[in-house]
Amino acid sequence: MDWQGQKLVEQLMQILLVSFAVVAFLTGYVLGSFQTMLLTYAGGVVFTALVTIPNWPFFNRNPLNWLDPSLAEKHPKPVSANSGSKKKSTKK
Repeated sequence: MDWQGQKLVEQLMQILLVSFAVVAFLTGYVLGSFQTMLLTYAGGVVFTALVTIPNWPFFNRNPLNWLDPSLAEKHPKPVSANSGSKKKSTKK
C-alpha cells in the first residue's frame, strides 16, 4: 500500500465508523433496543474492516519508485555534519 493509499484508508475508516455509529445510535433509539444498536455498530465495524484492512488494488495507485540496489552501491551514504568528536564540558 502506498502513502496516498494509507491516507485514503485512514479517512475512509474514520468516515465509515462515525457514520455507522450515528446510524446505530438512531436505529437503537427509534427501536428502543440497545442490542439492535450494538449489532448494527458491530456490523459496521466488520464492514469497515473488510474494506480497509486488505490491500485492495485501488490503494496502490501511486507506487513509490525505489532506488535500484546496483545504483545505491555507486552513491556513498551522506555523512552527518554532527559527526565531529566534541566533548561535553562538565561544570563542577
